[in-house]
Amino acid sequence: MTSEIHEGPLEASRTLDAPARPSWREKRYQRRRRRVWLEEVLGWVLVPVIVLGCYWMIDLTLRAVGTSPAAIMEGIEAIIASL
Repeated sequence: MTSEIHEGPLEASRTLDAPARPSWREKRYQRRRRRVWLEEVLGWVLVPVIVLGCYWMIDLTLRAVGTSPAAIMEGIEAIIASL
């Protein structure tokens, strides 16, 4: 038993430090990364909605006037052919 007592000096255990708080630059980087991700998602959702909305508005406007996109294209082709 006495031989176990004198084995040598004990090693110091690791001290657990609290995790360092992120600096203002790291916080800014995290905010930018979240904002860029959110903008990407909004872009993938809103761009098709806006494009389809514009198409429907043009179509409804042309129907209200009494014409159609095909009639407009035929008129443009007739004007180009007469030049």
